[in-house]
Amino acid sequence: MLNSYEAIYENGQLKWLNDQPDVTHSQVIVTILPKSHTSPQKPKRRFPVPEAGEVEIVGDIVSPIVDEDDWECLK
Repeated sequence: MLNSYEAIYENGQLKWLNDQPDVTHSQVIVTILPKSHTSPQKPKRRFPVPEAGEVEIVGDIVSPIVDEDDWECLK
């Protein structure tokens, strides 16, 4: 199985961004990404939208709304 690892190539050296492969000798294939992709980016933090409001759950959220007799896909 092939594994992928992120690294930055700088002055003939690879600087690993995450996990480093556990090998001492191996053949590699290197794909050079455009300059904009070479700097590690922090994931954007997501915040709840204040205008979303609140939701009230009415009834059981596990059982279906429609009776099984009305399911077209089961016929």
